[in-house]
Amino acid sequence: MPSEMSLRAGGGPDENDLPATRPAWPVTVLGAAAQGGLIWVLVAGVLAWRPGPRRRAAGHGLVAAAAGMAFGHGVKAVVRRPRPAAQNLPARRALLEQPKSSAFPSTHATTAAAFTVAVALTAPATGAAIAPLAAAVCYSRLRTRAHWPTDVYGGVAIGAVAGGLVHRRFRRGSTPGR
Repeated sequence: MPSEMSLRAGGGPDENDLPATRPAWPVTVLGAAAQGGLIWVLVAGVLAWRPGPRRRAAGHGLVAAAAGMAFGHGVKAVVRRPRPAAQNLPARRALLEQPKSSAFPSTHATTAAAFTVAVALTAPATGAAIAPLAAAVCYSRLRTRAHWPTDVYGGVAIGAVAGGLVHRRFRRGSTPGR
Protein backbone atom coordinates (compact mmCIF):
# COMPACT_ATOMS: atom_id res chain seq x y z
CA MET A 1 0.00 0.00 0.00
CA PRO A 2 1.50 3.37 -0.94
CA SER A 3 2.22 5.77 1.86
CA GLU A 4 0.38 9.04 2.27
CA MET A 5 3.43 10.95 1.08
CA SER A 6 3.81 8.94 -2.12
CA LEU A 7 0.14 9.51 -2.94
CA ARG A 8 0.52 13.21 -2.29
CA ALA A 9 3.47 13.45 -4.62
CA GLY A 10 1.74 11.58 -7.43
CA GLY A 11 -1.80 12.82 -6.92
CA GLY A 12 -4.70 10.45 -7.28
CA PRO A 13 -7.95 9.59 -5.58
CA ASP A 14 -6.43 9.47 -2.11
CA GLU A 15 -4.75 12.85 -2.18
CA ASN A 16 -5.78 14.80 0.90
CA ASP A 17 -4.79 18.46 0.93
CA LEU A 18 -6.39 19.11 4.29
CA PRO A 19 -4.03 20.44 6.96
CA ALA A 20 -2.17 17.92 9.10
CA THR A 21 -2.38 20.27 12.10
CA ARG A 22 -4.68 19.66 15.03
CA PRO A 23 -8.31 20.30 13.97
CA ALA A 24 -10.72 22.54 15.85
CA TRP A 25 -12.35 20.78 18.79
CA PRO A 26 -15.84 20.54 17.18
CA VAL A 27 -14.39 18.35 14.42
CA THR A 28 -12.91 15.95 16.96
CA VAL A 29 -16.07 15.92 19.08
CA LEU A 30 -18.26 15.28 16.03
CA GLY A 31 -16.17 12.27 15.05
CA ALA A 32 -16.40 10.91 18.59
CA ALA A 33 -20.17 11.50 18.73
CA ALA A 34 -20.61 9.52 15.52
CA GLN A 35 -18.73 6.53 16.95
CA GLY A 36 -21.04 3.52 16.88
CA GLY A 37 -23.84 5.59 15.33
CA LEU A 38 -24.57 7.42 18.59
CA ILE A 39 -25.23 10.75 16.88
CA TRP A 40 -27.84 9.13 14.61
CA VAL A 41 -29.64 7.61 17.59
CA LEU A 42 -29.81 11.09 19.12
CA VAL A 43 -31.05 12.64 15.85
CA ALA A 44 -33.65 9.88 15.51
CA GLY A 45 -34.83 10.60 19.06
CA VAL A 46 -35.39 14.24 18.17
CA LEU A 47 -37.17 13.31 14.93
CA ALA A 48 -39.40 10.78 16.71
CA TRP A 49 -40.48 13.26 19.35
CA ARG A 50 -43.87 13.74 17.64
CA PRO A 51 -45.90 11.29 15.55
CA GLY A 52 -45.96 11.60 11.78
CA PRO A 53 -43.60 11.29 8.84
CA ARG A 54 -40.54 12.36 10.83
CA ARG A 55 -41.08 9.56 13.34
CA ARG A 56 -41.37 7.05 10.49
CA ALA A 57 -38.26 8.55 8.87
CA ALA A 58 -36.36 8.19 12.16
CA GLY A 59 -37.20 4.49 12.32
CA HIS A 60 -36.19 3.91 8.71
CA GLY A 61 -32.98 5.84 9.32
CA LEU A 62 -32.03 3.76 12.35
CA VAL A 63 -32.65 0.48 10.52
CA ALA A 64 -30.61 1.73 7.55
CA ALA A 65 -27.79 2.95 9.81
CA ALA A 66 -27.61 -0.43 11.56
CA ALA A 67 -27.65 -2.31 8.25
CA GLY A 68 -25.02 -0.01 6.76
CA MET A 69 -22.79 -0.30 9.81
CA ALA A 70 -23.03 -4.10 9.81
CA PHE A 71 -22.26 -4.33 6.11
CA GLY A 72 -19.41 -1.82 6.44
CA HIS A 73 -17.81 -3.86 9.23
CA GLY A 74 -18.16 -6.98 7.07
CA VAL A 75 -16.36 -5.26 4.20
CA LYS A 76 -13.64 -4.05 6.61
CA ALA A 77 -13.02 -7.65 7.69
CA VAL A 78 -12.45 -8.68 4.08
CA VAL A 79 -10.55 -5.66 2.70
CA ARG A 80 -8.11 -5.05 5.62
CA ARG A 81 -6.79 -1.73 4.24
CA PRO A 82 -4.28 0.12 6.45
CA ARG A 83 -5.15 3.59 7.67
CA PRO A 84 -3.07 6.68 6.88
CA ALA A 85 0.12 6.84 8.92
CA ALA A 86 -0.47 8.51 12.29
CA GLN A 87 3.07 9.38 13.34
CA ASN A 88 3.87 13.08 13.43
CA LEU A 89 0.28 14.03 12.56
CA PRO A 90 -1.28 16.33 15.17
CA ALA A 91 -4.60 15.90 13.34
CA ARG A 92 -4.64 12.17 14.00
CA ARG A 93 -3.36 12.48 17.56
CA ALA A 94 -6.34 14.77 18.30
CA LEU A 95 -8.72 11.80 18.09
CA LEU A 96 -10.12 10.78 21.46
CA GLU A 97 -9.67 7.12 20.53
CA GLN A 98 -7.17 5.89 17.94
CA PRO A 99 -8.90 3.64 15.40
CA LYS A 100 -7.46 0.16 15.04
CA SER A 101 -9.79 -1.39 12.47
CA SER A 102 -9.29 -1.57 8.74
CA ALA A 103 -9.69 1.74 6.93
CA PHE A 104 -12.05 0.74 4.11
CA PRO A 105 -14.84 1.69 4.24
CA SER A 106 -15.30 4.45 6.78
CA THR A 107 -18.16 3.14 8.90
CA HIS A 108 -18.74 6.68 10.19
CA ALA A 109 -19.44 7.71 6.58
CA THR A 110 -21.42 4.53 5.85
CA THR A 111 -23.70 5.04 8.84
CA ALA A 112 -24.14 8.77 8.15
CA ALA A 113 -25.09 8.18 4.52
CA ALA A 114 -27.40 5.24 5.28
CA PHE A 115 -29.30 7.16 7.95
CA THR A 116 -29.55 10.33 5.86
CA VAL A 117 -30.65 8.62 2.64
CA ALA A 118 -33.33 6.58 4.40
CA VAL A 119 -34.62 9.70 6.18
CA ALA A 120 -34.50 11.78 2.99
CA LEU A 121 -36.45 9.19 1.00
CA THR A 122 -39.10 9.03 3.72
CA ALA A 123 -39.29 12.74 4.63
CA PRO A 124 -37.36 14.80 2.01
CA ALA A 125 -37.27 18.12 3.88
CA THR A 126 -36.02 16.41 7.03
CA GLY A 127 -33.36 14.57 5.05
CA ALA A 128 -32.19 17.85 3.53
CA ALA A 129 -31.98 19.37 7.01
CA ILE A 130 -29.73 16.61 8.38
CA ALA A 131 -27.56 16.19 5.26
CA PRO A 132 -25.09 18.89 6.40
CA LEU A 133 -24.55 16.96 9.64
CA ALA A 134 -23.79 13.79 7.67
CA ALA A 135 -21.37 15.74 5.46
CA ALA A 136 -19.66 17.15 8.55
CA VAL A 137 -19.20 13.64 9.98
CA CYS A 138 -17.57 12.56 6.70
CA TYR A 139 -15.36 15.65 6.71
CA SER A 140 -14.27 14.92 10.29
CA ARG A 141 -12.87 11.55 9.19
CA LEU A 142 -10.77 13.22 6.52
CA ARG A 143 -9.71 16.22 8.62
CA THR A 144 -8.46 14.05 11.46
CA ARG A 145 -6.64 11.83 8.94
CA ALA A 146 -8.44 8.75 10.27
CA HIS A 147 -9.24 7.68 6.69
CA TRP A 148 -8.09 7.99 3.12
CA PRO A 149 -10.56 9.94 0.95
CA THR A 150 -11.56 6.77 -0.94
CA ASP A 151 -12.49 5.15 2.40
CA VAL A 152 -15.00 7.94 2.97
CA TYR A 153 -16.27 7.91 -0.64
CA GLY A 154 -16.73 4.15 -0.45
CA GLY A 155 -18.50 4.43 2.88
CA VAL A 156 -20.89 7.03 1.50
CA ALA A 157 -21.65 4.82 -1.51
CA ILE A 158 -22.29 1.74 0.62
CA GLY A 159 -24.42 3.76 3.04
CA ALA A 160 -26.47 5.32 0.25
CA VAL A 161 -27.25 1.88 -1.15
CA ALA A 162 -28.19 0.58 2.31
CA GLY A 163 -30.46 3.58 2.93
CA GLY A 164 -32.15 3.12 -0.43
CA LEU A 165 -32.67 -0.60 0.08
CA VAL A 166 -34.12 -0.13 3.54
CA HIS A 167 -36.49 2.56 2.27
CA ARG A 168 -37.53 0.33 -0.64
CA ARG A 169 -38.16 -2.59 1.70
CA PHE A 170 -40.31 -0.52 4.07
CA ARG A 171 -42.22 1.01 1.17
CA ARG A 172 -42.86 -2.39 -0.38
CA GLY A 173 -43.88 -3.84 2.99
CA SER A 174 -46.47 -1.10 3.57
CA THR A 175 -48.19 -1.42 0.18
CA PRO A 176 -51.30 -3.60 0.32
CA GLY A 177 -51.49 -6.40 -2.24
CA ARG A 178 -47.75 -6.89 -2.73
